[in-house]
Amino acid sequence: MDTIYPPAKYRGGYRRWCKRKDMEYERIQVECHSGYKINEYPVSFTFQGRRWNVSEILDRWYEGGSDSQRPVIDYFRVKTGEDRVFILMYAGHLDEWFIRY
Repeated sequence: MDTIYPPAKYRGGYRRWCKRKDMEYERIQVECHSGYKINEYPVSFTFQGRRWNVSEILDRWYEGGSDSQRPVIDYFRVKTGEDRVFILMYAGHLDEWFIRY
């Protein structure tokens, strides 16, 4: 059975699920499309020793940027070719990508 992040049965919605304190972050390597801006959106990523191709971006949002103390963090809810769903996070101020799980 495919694992979906967040679990479909989580009633708080995925944005609320992402803000849970028990979330884990892992730095990952991401290949991106760069058009209007650098690292505009992910096209593939490596997680747990495996390369995943992004077939669809289901949603994207950002947080921060309202003041200098909160840098902008971009989030992407992506679907892979294997129909798995992951949430990827790009911290532009660090130029690093993370996966939340």
